Amino acid sequence: MFLFNPTAGDIIYDLETFPNCFTAGFLHITTGERWLFEISDRRDDTLLLRHFMTTLKECRLVGFNNIGFDYPVLHHIFCHNGGIYQKAMAIIDGDDRFAHTVWESDWVVDQVDLYKIHHFDNMARATGLKMLEFNMQMDNIEDLPFPVGTTLTSDQMDVLIDYMWHDIEATRLFYNESLDHIRFREELSAKYDRNFINHNDTKIGKDFFIMQLEAAEPGSCYRKVNGRRQIRQTIRNSINLDEVILPYVRFEQPEFNRILTWLRSQIISETKGVFKDVHCTIDGFQFDFGTGGIHGSVESQIVESDDYWIVEDWDVASYYPNLAIANNLHPEHLGKNFCTIYQDVYEQRKTHEKGTPENAMLKLALNGVYGDSNNKYSPFYDSKYTMAITINGQMLLCMLAEQVMRLPELSMVQINTDGLTIRYPRHYQMWVHGVCRWWEDYTGLTLESATYKMMAVRDVNNYIAVYTDDSLKRKGAYEYELEWHQNHSAKVVAKAAEAALVHGTDIRTFILGHSDMYDFFLRTKVPRNSSLEWGGKQVGNIVRYFISTEGAPLEKVMPAAGVDGEFKRASKLTDGYFNSVMAEIGKGVWDERIHTKNKSVYAERRMMINTGWTVELCNNLEGVSLDDLNYEWYIKQAENLVKPLRN
Repeated sequence: MFLFNPTAGDIIYDLETFPNCFTAGFLHITTGERWLFEISDRRDDTLLLRHFMTTLKECRLVGFNNIGFDYPVLHHIFCHNGGIYQKAMAIIDGDDRFAHTVWESDWVVDQVDLYKIHHFDNMARATGLKMLEFNMQMDNIEDLPFPVGTTLTSDQMDVLIDYMWHDIEATRLFYNESLDHIRFREELSAKYDRNFINHNDTKIGKDFFIMQLEAAEPGSCYRKVNGRRQIRQTIRNSINLDEVILPYVRFEQPEFNRILTWLRSQIISETKGVFKDVHCTIDGFQFDFGTGGIHGSVESQIVESDDYWIVEDWDVASYYPNLAIANNLHPEHLGKNFCTIYQDVYEQRKTHEKGTPENAMLKLALNGVYGDSNNKYSPFYDSKYTMAITINGQMLLCMLAEQVMRLPELSMVQINTDGLTIRYPRHYQMWVHGVCRWWEDYTGLTLESATYKMMAVRDVNNYIAVYTDDSLKRKGAYEYELEWHQNHSAKVVAKAAEAALVHGTDIRTFILGHSDMYDFFLRTKVPRNSSLEWGGKQVGNIVRYFISTEGAPLEKVMPAAGVDGEFKRASKLTDGYFNSVMAEIGKGVWDERIHTKNKSVYAERRMMINTGWTVELCNNLEGVSLDDLNYEWYIKQAENLVKPLRN
């Protein structure tokens, strides 16, 4: 048998599975050595692959969603004969995400999963490798030219192998982008003798906090029942908000008192989306309340500091952790130990410089606990604690807003989860700072201030702020230094808007002179049950493109919302009533009791991408020219971010 002798270190890998062909590619990060294994109609490397896996004791296999997919398939090959494609499809089509999990204790080779490290397994952050290829500005992000499930010819198998090596290279690039994350986790793992390698940031913080709780009081988070570990939680059928609002919350403003009285009267059984249109308006500024936090903002305005006016931002330091600590708020089953450890973690963090692994991990521990208090799978779960934090957080900020708004010339610019922004005459600065000191003494919390030269505000979620040292804070549509899970499309638009709002640069001049072609590219994707058509021709489900003068329209094609060809169901019908009438009349018959009045039927749905504009596809940049780039679309988008504010 061929003898493998891989050098210790990290190895990038990827698998491809089709009915008659399986491929596995491995790339050693340090040496550049590559290994290819194939199990197909033309070749069977099963024994070689198994032997190779046994030689990797000093290595780690690095992949993208490898713990969820690649390694379970690889482990299946190591332990079983045949059934590779069936195993892969069972994982892809399965409803239970844990059904095919291979637990760490059973791994033949240690795994590093970049997908998990970056928390892409969270629905709100879900990101595929092709999207990362776009965000990393790879020259080629083409997908396979044949669909999943195809029985491949020998030539197609060669294409598949090339595609796999391309994905391995993409994973290698993302591995390099992730090295700080990996090193951070290695240091924590060594220090605390626990494997943090595949933990996302939030999970690191929560697990550290759990470790501290369990060390102080064993069994506080988990207990043994019949030899099995069982999570401890506080389950509630309802929450009386009057019981969670702090007794020292008081207002002078009738409108704030109206909101407070209303909140005290509420008994809720859900913690998400139960408050709608709960707001009050004071001096023309609207405060919007919800179970998740408060927000309010001026809209389509530019506010500036000058010799007379000052724009100041006040944020509460570590608001939610310190709110719990100062008021002894805690999940009921965790008791007062919770706040003691919270305080200790907060103090520990202050002893470590920013940028150190300890500081980063302790910050994660502080911030992750509150969010998990509303997670039904967490030992922090107690929805009453969640509401105690969010409701009181809003009320205390309103107390601060109420007092500073007593200043006649002061105007509110924004209020959000953990702070507020105000504009007022400079000669009142000592008075405003005195109010803030009073609030700190009253609440036991700490405020941190910053001064803005200028804020260009579209709304509460979209703005640019310029600090006095000329550094910038960007939010929403004006942000272009984006995280990996975000859409990096047409970044030239945000850059042009910033140049116009901050530096006074003409938008057209900026965009026509911009030289980075990647900033003009956009991307779109559709799920497997849909497709994309470019000029009437079906293309891949993920495409990179730019707005052009000589291209073709791009269209999303989706399956019918119901059974294709059947009459559309009328709205506001119960399933029971609809099904009883259908049983009476049979399929294919229209009935005014259950169907739409215009007798419309379910059919394939179509939606234009960038309606009214034509595009050129550029998944592969080889030979692509931007000569027909339509600058007008980009100019118009940037003007939409600037003109309403200036007007």
